[in-house]
Amino acid sequence: MPEDRPTLPPVRLHSDAELARDALATPLLTRAVRLARWAGPDTRVGAGGELVDEQLPAAAEELGLGSDDDGPAYASEAWRTAVDTGLVEVQDPADDDAEYGTAAAGEALAVIISGGPQDILAIWLDALEVVHADAVAPVLDELTDAIAENGEIDYGALDWDPDAEAEFLDGVLGNLYLLTVTEGGAEGPVPLPALAASMIVPDDMGEPTDDVLEQVSVAMMRLDDQFRLFEQVGLVAYRPVDEALMAEEGEEPAPPVDDEDVSRYGMVTLTPLGLYGIRARMLEAGIDAPAVGELADKGADVLLDGLAHFPELAARAETEQWLARRGQADAAREMLAAARGADSGGPLRRLHCQQALALVGPQAEPEVRAVLDDAELGGLARVWLAERGASDVPAPPESMIFWLAIDTIAAQLDAEGELEELQGLVEGLVGQHSGFFDAAWRVEHPATADVLEAMGRLHRDKRAAKEARKAAFKARSRSGG
Repeated sequence: MPEDRPTLPPVRLHSDAELARDALATPLLTRAVRLARWAGPDTRVGAGGELVDEQLPAAAEELGLGSDDDGPAYASEAWRTAVDTGLVEVQDPADDDAEYGTAAAGEALAVIISGGPQDILAIWLDALEVVHADAVAPVLDELTDAIAENGEIDYGALDWDPDAEAEFLDGVLGNLYLLTVTEGGAEGPVPLPALAASMIVPDDMGEPTDDVLEQVSVAMMRLDDQFRLFEQVGLVAYRPVDEALMAEEGEEPAPPVDDEDVSRYGMVTLTPLGLYGIRARMLEAGIDAPAVGELADKGADVLLDGLAHFPELAARAETEQWLARRGQADAAREMLAAARGADSGGPLRRLHCQQALALVGPQAEPEVRAVLDDAELGGLARVWLAERGASDVPAPPESMIFWLAIDTIAAQLDAEGELEELQGLVEGLVGQHSGFFDAAWRVEHPATADVLEAMGRLHRDKRAAKEARKAAFKARSRSGG
């Protein structure tokens, strides 16, 4: 089995152009751009580049939030994002005695106006980092309580570990990403309690203890605040915790036990832009997070090895993108050449080659017929031709039939398919050929003994299972293994 299996399933991303449009439409970036255009010589900023309090009402008015009680807070957040992403450039006072600095449009604003999709996405990723930093910062009440007599924040008095906060939040986002990209995973919004529990409740714990449930409840409330922030930057679509529920049960809601009530405890969905953003952060952290389409410009050897553990739908999408860049005959020739090999990854490469060839048209027939006499490829070539009703397909020699059977089972074992499907394959092959095991142990295939041992475990007929184990012993004895 290949050792370099991806740690995550491949994600199917929207195009850069679609994602860039989504990024420009997010509330936070939209507001940041508007304030960047609004900034000018009369804009006053503090020592940290923040808008002075007196300027916040005008900024909120510029954003159309003048009548909103939270307007100044939204304006402050948007301004900070504009500064940190380069949409706004803060300028020091011209006079050393001046109390305030000023601001002007930054270089990133021109990129927003005339840059390409990847340039815009780079700015959005910067905005995401700003929000992520805000999300793991101490809450305002904790900061207020930690202000010392001299007016400075006493970080030692805070019950706050920035690294632990970031690690927990990234773990939650990673689990949400995994649920979203895994086939058969999340088909809709994910309940907030489930995400919190995924980081807190041990896998081997049956009924959670009261202490664990309390931890989940506290984490839910923290995540509720954080997902509200992330919704502003377009990372998620979020239905917050029901405030009426909080009023009913006190400051912190207990994790729900009734599925009918679960939506009241918060529901979160990762957006297409969110998939892009979390994957980008994972790649930055050195995590293997593949995306469909990354292999389209690679050779067939890289394609077939890369598909080794792709889910079925993602593998087909990746193959279709790879084929779209090549002529049918050339693609078939390249894939067939890459499928050869007696290494441990060979069977799975040939399985993916066969699946890929199913997407190739009749123009590839000469290339497929050219390998009919090849010991490793002749079997799959005959399958391809037979499925297309081709004429003059020579019958395979018996040695090729059994070699293909061993190779096919080896590939399915490596792919770790469903148990029932494997059992059906094994029992079907044994049933089609009388004396299967007496012939199979003689097959010159590097996986013969391992396959026969597996067949002994999988076959539900005890007599056949025993024959498989005996055949495996013979194969090992013959090969000296």
